[in-house]
Amino acid sequence: MSPRFFNQKALVVGAGAMGGGIAQVLTESGWEVLLYDTQDEALEKGLGRVRATWDKLVEKGKISAEQRETYSARLKAAYVLREAADVSLAIEAIYENLEAKRSVFTTLDDVVRTDCILATNTSSLSVSSIAAGVKQPERVIGLHFFNPAPLMPLVELVPGLATAPEVVEACVHAVASWGKVGVIAQDTPGFLVNRIARPFYGESLHLVEERMADMATVDWALTELGGFRMGPFALMDLIGHDVNYVVTETVWKQFYYDPRFRPSLSQKRLLEAGWLGRKSGRGFYDYRNGATLPEPTRDEALGRRIVERVVAMLINEAADAVYRGIGTESDVETAMLKGVNYPKGLIAWGREWGWTAVRDQIEALHRRTGDPRYRVCPWIHDQIAAQ
Repeated sequence: MSPRFFNQKALVVGAGAMGGGIAQVLTESGWEVLLYDTQDEALEKGLGRVRATWDKLVEKGKISAEQRETYSARLKAAYVLREAADVSLAIEAIYENLEAKRSVFTTLDDVVRTDCILATNTSSLSVSSIAAGVKQPERVIGLHFFNPAPLMPLVELVPGLATAPEVVEACVHAVASWGKVGVIAQDTPGFLVNRIARPFYGESLHLVEERMADMATVDWALTELGGFRMGPFALMDLIGHDVNYVVTETVWKQFYYDPRFRPSLSQKRLLEAGWLGRKSGRGFYDYRNGATLPEPTRDEALGRRIVERVVAMLINEAADAVYRGIGTESDVETAMLKGVNYPKGLIAWGREWGWTAVRDQIEALHRRTGDPRYRVCPWIHDQIAAQ
């Protein structure tokens, strides 16, 4: 453990699914954790979910009853933030709203010790902006866990402009000690995973809107032929359009409306109608009782075209992240393998296809549509020139 953490005591702010999951991860790793929420009822529910998870693990024989009792003793409710005066790490895991997150950190600033590290679990907001109201912005960092936190191995570490190097070092060691795989990402919209993954959804939506294929066929092609664990439409329905669409729109706006990240009107209409996906019973697909899912058109030639188009755009976005120094080539590969379970690292996929083939696919789409979203990353041109 890096010496920056003077004890293994942490506060997690926000007792929802993500906050509870983070609290579970740290507790199981030997930390004493205080879980806090502004609503006592939400706090009790959050603690109950974590303890119910441990009960199930005991039933399945994955942990012992003694381990469950040890974990339960380490995880406590904090009904007032003053109880967290002696923690060495505070992790904010509330909803994605800049002002709300700033408010949490302004409050924590006056509660925790001056040598306590302040971390935000934001998935798309600027860490530098969140830290702007803190008296010591050098102690603020992004620690972006993926849902469900106990199962997903990746954590993105995102230093803000003011984040001290020793804070980054301490968190790198801590993330590893929690059994997670850490990657360092620059403080840009979407960081690594949410930025690079946008074409998986966006390009698939374009395919359907252009009537090249229906949703079921796109999902079939990308799972059966592309090797992805879930198709984009099934995955968007699982995530929820109140989350997936909002992340897309946030990234698009923060990139000054770059057409590469332009949201889809068809997805926006689902959000407006309250068809949020599985959680509401309807989304791109109908999940209500008695409904049947549509059958795909299992045309392998069509499926290959779908895979080539979507994957080419994903490769291009991964290349752009490397080109702009958002992450190292190694971290970009790790992020997509561990954060969203892609079947291959995207840079490795580009090399396997050949960079010329990737370039030609994207340039052909630009000639056909005239859409400026189809522009080849200079890094890909550099790889071709170096061959």
